[in-house]
Amino acid sequence: MSVLRLGVLAYPVEQPDSFEAYASKLGALAAEGAAAGGQLLVMPEYACMELAAAYPGAGDVARELASVCAVRDRLVSLFADLARRHRVWLLPGSMPWPEAAEVRNRAPLFAPDGSVRFQDKRVMTRFEAERWGVAGGAPPAVFATPWGRIGVSVCYDVEFSPLVRSQVEAGAWLILTPSCTDSLHGFNRVRLSARARALENQCFVAVAPTVGLAPGLATLDENHGYAAVFGPVDRGFAEDGVVVRGQLDVPGWVYADLDPARLEVVRAEGAVRNFRDFPDRPAPARIIESEAA
Repeated sequence: MSVLRLGVLAYPVEQPDSFEAYASKLGALAAEGAAAGGQLLVMPEYACMELAAAYPGAGDVARELASVCAVRDRLVSLFADLARRHRVWLLPGSMPWPEAAEVRNRAPLFAPDGSVRFQDKRVMTRFEAERWGVAGGAPPAVFATPWGRIGVSVCYDVEFSPLVRSQVEAGAWLILTPSCTDSLHGFNRVRLSARARALENQCFVAVAPTVGLAPGLATLDENHGYAAVFGPVDRGFAEDGVVVRGQLDVPGWVYADLDPARLEVVRAEGAVRNFRDFPDRPAPARIIESEAA
């Protein structure tokens, strides 16, 4: 497998006044990432929700969701066109996906020919479940690419080790985590979880967050984080496991040249072998009563 040049975006949330303005912004960001040599470009969870600013009902969470759901097919066409135009693999974040009587949080991964495959978010946050009624989707999958198999773990999902572990066991060496968090508590939960998944699986995990303020939106009014790629914490890697990171709440791309062969080496020759030694599901913990009188 060859080295992958990965571009990860801290997405600047704004309030576009039309679909065309949103498409122009996205096109400029994709062009920038491709011009820097990015072969796989990753954007954040729900980045497309800023588009709700262009439609009536902005400022109301239910109407914002309905507005973006209504342009689902138009968004898919836009994303596919960008992937074809720039000859890149593109994960444009995730989007609300109406399906029968439910809405799911679905992340589309586009190949350079415009074809698309999907990963649903599996575990919903309280906001998604209680205020939006967004439903959990399909189990984790892995996707074949020219660089080997990769997985997508959408925001909250990366906080649950078994979900990512199932992808790594299926051959994923890179996990893409598009995220959207409105507080540093939320971002740090995702960040720390991503670092833990990279450590325990001896793999790479990339986090792409939304950043900035959009007071006219109820959904994306406040956004915090930084783009980053994390790797194993062992020989041949940074002592803190950070491959690259941006600055907090500063929008823009960060890039990393990732070689899956380095993971094979550290899994075999590292000071520890987290990937190999990952335990099976343990038996229930024993309860040891105190013998004190």
